[in-house]
Amino acid sequence: MQLSKNITLKHLFINNQKCIGIQFVSDKILQALVEKLPGISWSNEFQMYYLTNTKANLDLVFKTFRGVAWINGNYFFNEKVINENNPAIKLDSYRQREPVDGYRNCPESYLLKLELKRYSANTVKNYVSSFESFINHFKDRSLNEIDEMDIRTYLQSLIQGGFSNSHVNLTINSIKFYYEVVLGMPNRFYSIERPRKTKSLPEVLSKDEVLQIINCTNNIKHRCILELLYSSGLRRSELLNLKITDIDSKRMVVMVKNAKGNKDRISVLSATLLKNLKVYYKEYKPLTYLFEGQKGGKYSASSVLNIVKSASKRAGIRKKVTPHMLRHSFATHLLENGTDLRHIQLLLGHSSTKTTEIYTHVANSSFSNIKDLLS
Repeated sequence: MQLSKNITLKHLFINNQKCIGIQFVSDKILQALVEKLPGISWSNEFQMYYLTNTKANLDLVFKTFRGVAWINGNYFFNEKVINENNPAIKLDSYRQREPVDGYRNCPESYLLKLELKRYSANTVKNYVSSFESFINHFKDRSLNEIDEMDIRTYLQSLIQGGFSNSHVNLTINSIKFYYEVVLGMPNRFYSIERPRKTKSLPEVLSKDEVLQIINCTNNIKHRCILELLYSSGLRRSELLNLKITDIDSKRMVVMVKNAKGNKDRISVLSATLLKNLKVYYKEYKPLTYLFEGQKGGKYSASSVLNIVKSASKRAGIRKKVTPHMLRHSFATHLLENGTDLRHIQLLLGHSSTKTTEIYTHVANSSFSNIKDLLS
């Protein structure tokens, strides 16, 4: 039988106590049933009825509305895995750290929830670091004693300390994760203001500048690394994760696996790069990963950055060149050569063309038809 009435359960935190919020569209039958629940109260702040959050009360809610209304528990039961495609990770390295006097480590409940939700290793690292900075700012106080004003003051200190908007937003996310996900209080600190995102344009190089940098590399390995970053539009992490088998010379594509957002994609393989990769392979003989360190295993991120910096300096490029700038240049040059924006989106692995559209603001072709007002 299809039930026409429905109620939604919400987590509330009222008078330092966890509560079950009961939200529904005005209805006489539902109103009468709710008012019969023992211990029921009304919250003007949240505009809904609420009960103390106990198993007995939760069971009573389901029993009361069984057969009368459909109960939406999506907001209440939040044990769903966020990133099911992520590999399960164990955070024992955080748990086994040697205790430091005067320093509070991340609570076990926080680490456990990160494991259950299957957040990526990078997100875990950022959340733990940000949250530990936060709790050690209030090291002499219980976390339950911290209110919104305290958090605002802390965030203000970060801004005044010169931290970026993205760092402040990450801090907010790490704090909200504790109160909303770990403790199950989704309304806690919900009104904390976030800094506005800055919409800066990507920095790009001209094609001549890119070729100058590539030609100023020390050896064939360094050359292949720069050519891959540019000609396939790879992120640095994607390049480091490439395995030998990810280079498909028959189809002339590069297989990018488990990229940002746990997505696989295909990018183009340059014929020039393929010739250089064959020379590189014969000389270096990597075993598993396409680029490996001297002792085997993945090549390091810092080594790639140093290659880009050193080659740029030798090429006389005065800009601060980064590996990601080569990816930006890849997208911009494709756009300038008439490649469809949708194809560029797929090559970059963007979820939406809105992300890719930013390159229209830096591509020369966007302004080629504008008349010179001084001529």
